[in-house]
Amino acid sequence: MRDLTEFPGNATTNKSLSVIIKVCVVIPLFCVFLYCIAVMLHIFASHRQYLDSTRYILFAYMLINDTLQLLSSVLLFLFVMGQVKLYFVFCVPVLFFSTATFQNTPLILATMSLERYVAIFYPLQRPAAWCSDRIWVIILSLWLISCILPIVEYSIDVSDPAAVEILSRPVLCKPAFIKTSRIQALFKVGVYILFFAVVAVVILFTYVRILLETRKLRQDKTSVSKAMHTVLLHGFQLLLCVLAFTSPITESLIVLHANWLSEDIAFFNYFCFILTPRFLSPLIYGFRDQNLRGSILKTIFCCSDKVKPGKRGKIQDNLSAS
Repeated sequence: MRDLTEFPGNATTNKSLSVIIKVCVVIPLFCVFLYCIAVMLHIFASHRQYLDSTRYILFAYMLINDTLQLLSSVLLFLFVMGQVKLYFVFCVPVLFFSTATFQNTPLILATMSLERYVAIFYPLQRPAAWCSDRIWVIILSLWLISCILPIVEYSIDVSDPAAVEILSRPVLCKPAFIKTSRIQALFKVGVYILFFAVVAVVILFTYVRILLETRKLRQDKTSVSKAMHTVLLHGFQLLLCVLAFTSPITESLIVLHANWLSEDIAFFNYFCFILTPRFLSPLIYGFRDQNLRGSILKTIFCCSDKVKPGKRGKIQDNLSAS
């Protein structure tokens, strides 16, 4: 009889310990990510040559988007871990930013691949929208597309009785509690398939075209080869984004081969397929670039990151060639 009375307390203690461990894993990694992003954004802001390059402007935009996506994602994670219930009006903005920034990521990757394509095939007659002082037009367009679709998604079936009930009571801030309609789920799946299919076609097209151009050119193969490798990296980043949709498969495999709790399976999918790709994607891209890697290491190790006058022109040439 004593064991039966102590079991609920032990279960509560184990659950609390599990929550503490999960939070202690996510928060330090998120802080490290924020520090690295802050270092890279500081480098962009303090070196004019980066702001004059369309490629680096788009990369800085990707860093800001990933930061907003992780910030909203970690905030939702803390709400769920703490069982914090919010009214619909407070929950929707966080979910909106999380969805919009998630959808914005593949669009940014497609844009960065197209920028490499334009830089290779139109080096002297680049369209005005792809110049560094006009790239904000494309960035604004990406934001509008990414924001319009979540608005449409959350507006579907707002007159449904279940949706009206959610509006009137506090709920856990999770997409499963907000998106109660099957039409919403189908719309979300359709949008994601369309996004990733279009981006995959764009990346494949630019990679093949640049690869063919590499075989034609007898000179300047180095810059074309760098552009080809950059587009290939964008394909890898897109693959990391697609991992977020493998959670049903991993859940089935874990249930078959391990006796995990449902919340532990959800955390495993969240950490491996949502957080980790967002952590790795900008860091891999940033440290891969030779010029940016040198500036990052100098800033992290508190070295002087001032560029000598004799080397400034050389760095500018490297930026334009890359």
